[in-house]
Formats: sequence, C-alpha cells, structure tokens
Amino acid sequence: MIDMQEKLLPAFKEKIRNNLVTNCQLLIEMARLFEVPISVSEQYPQGLGATISELGLADIDIPAKTEFSSWPALDWPSPFNDDCDRPRIIVAGVEAHVCVMQTVLDLIAQGYKVYVPVDAIASRFKLDWKMAIERFALAGAIVTTTESVLFEWCGKAGTPEFKQLSQRLKVKNQQD
Repeated sequence: MIDMQEKLLPAFKEKIRNNLVTNCQLLIEMARLFEVPISVSEQYPQGLGATISELGLADIDIPAKTEFSSWPALDWPSPFNDDCDRPRIIVAGVEAHVCVMQTVLDLIAQGYKVYVPVDAIASRFKLDWKMAIERFALAGAIVTTTESVLFEWCGKAGTPEFKQLSQRLKVKNQQD
C-alpha cells in the first residue's frame, strides 16, 4: 500500500478518492482473511501526514521514505531467494504515475510478478493515471482489478472465505 496519506488524498477528486479508499480497504481486509502479508510505505510523512486511519493499518510498521519508489524502504526478499514464499506482489496506492510507477518498475526489475489493480491506484489527473496503466502493462505488470485479485486469492467457491468475500463484495456493490 503506497502513500495513502492524510495530506495527500484531499488533492484527489472526491469520487476518485472514495473509490480508491474503498478498494484499498477491501484489498487490506481480504489480504488479512487470506493471510497475504501487507506492506505499507509513506512518502515524507512530515509533509504529507500519516497513512489514513480508514485503512486500519495501525498494527503495521510503516517506513518513511523520500525516494519515490517504495522498493528501497521495504525489506522484501528477492523473489529468487529461498526465503521468498510470495514472488507475486499486488501494488496499490498513489500516485499511479509517480511512487506507484517507480515501485512497480523496481519490483519488476527485481524479478517479482507485479499485479496492479487499476481501481486501487489513482493520480490527481486522469491522463497521468491512464499513461501509468499503459506503462505498467508495457513493463510486464499484470493490469487487473481489485475484485479479480480477490477471487484469485480465494481460488474456489464453497469455502468460508468465499462466503465472507461474497458478502463483502455485495455490501461494496450496494454502496457503488
């Protein structure tokens, strides 16, 4: 989760911000359900504030960074290392064309398979967001949606996790 910070998000149009926060909340909630590790970064928190409390990430150690890429700030093992049991990474947050972009490019260069749910990233300007998505695909990232990621984590119907996921999506879709 990249740079979802209290002084940065007000710069986004309300509808974009609301959809972004909702999809990021859903990714975090379901990551916990499916026991997917969560990493978070903050860009210059002295100026941009802390990660928004709505994401419920108070239990996670959040490194501060000044580099745009989150790769140097986060302690992830190489995907080619025996210690890495998760060579796939889902990247969400802001801004798509700056910190998300540079993180995605660094992760791909390190050998990770990177998934970018386009409804869980944003830029202040639509053109920047669109161009970022194009560049992600050209660089080899898997461009997807939040719901697609969640069903991939789930894997099959008929489980308690599937039931919980289905109920959560029903609530989300009623809010849309």
